[in-house]
Amino acid sequence: MLTLLTFPDHFGEPGSSPFVVKSICLLNMSGQPWQRKLADVRKMPKQKLPVLKVGDRLIPDSENIRSYLEEQGADFDAGLSDSDRAASRAFIRMAEEHLYFHQVADRWLRDDVWAVTRDVIFEAIPKPIRGLISGKIRKKLQAGLYTQGIARFTEAERAERVAKDLHAIKLQLGDKPYLFGDSPTQQMPAFARCSRALSRSRCRPRSAIW
Repeated sequence: MLTLLTFPDHFGEPGSSPFVVKSICLLNMSGQPWQRKLADVRKMPKQKLPVLKVGDRLIPDSENIRSYLEEQGADFDAGLSDSDRAASRAFIRMAEEHLYFHQVADRWLRDDVWAVTRDVIFEAIPKPIRGLISGKIRKKLQAGLYTQGIARFTEAERAERVAKDLHAIKLQLGDKPYLFGDSPTQQMPAFARCSRALSRSRCRPRSAIW
């Protein structure tokens, strides 16, 4: 049986990560039996989760998990034309390489959200040292987001960029049940993350982007 290794659940999101949600969707769509277990990210390849465990083999990253499942016979783009397959790929990249980082920035960079993020994600760390440890991790993530570019924009600029992406998704969806095709394809797991953009987490003020 396949085993999906993940973080614990937080914020009503399996594995505290949209990439875990994506991997769960892909596994369900593949029809293969699987189970989920928690893992220590520090011991994982690339120090990332989720990871798919297949016997003694560890497959890190949701994109690699998708590729493995396709090698086993899954077709996540069944019924799509070549044009739709290409467009679907572009929409997936918009979700994973742009919208995702805005979600991370909203959760980790905003001072009015950080207190909740800290106490939820680092709840296992005793309070006397929680601030110190979580603060170091936050600073490292802030530096990474600045290098990536998202942290260089104001909240208003980020909100405008997110709104344009969501509008593009709305236009593509129209009154159809799915973005592409008449049944779930690989873009559906990727856009499971957009439910976070279209609803408000209870930990965020009304002014938050997500």
